[in-house]
Amino acid sequence: MQYEVILLDQATDFLRNLGGKLQAKAFRAIDLLGYFGPQLLMPHSKKLSGYDLWELRVRQAGTICRLFYFHDRDRIYIVTSGYVKKSDKTSPEEIRRALRLKSEYLGGTV
Repeated sequence: MQYEVILLDQATDFLRNLGGKLQAKAFRAIDLLGYFGPQLLMPHSKKLSGYDLWELRVRQAGTICRLFYFHDRDRIYIVTSGYVKKSDKTSPEEIRRALRLKSEYLGGTV
């Protein structure tokens, strides 16, 4: 891996609860982030418009999940959390949660 990827507890818990193939694809997306870093683009990664936050995009047999992450320091990516997507729009609640986790990780408060 060219980049270090750190999973926060919430991201690890989310990944543990995913089904087999979806979980494998999610870990593959994390591996791709570690290898490609900022060069990882659609369909695997997308910057969330209006936020300093990105999402790893994972799909398996009609089930879609998103993992939120941000860049920290030189070659480090932090995966904050994830959720199974049930609508076309990214959940504002999940974005707020990811931003709160980011702030806590960086030592700030929301």
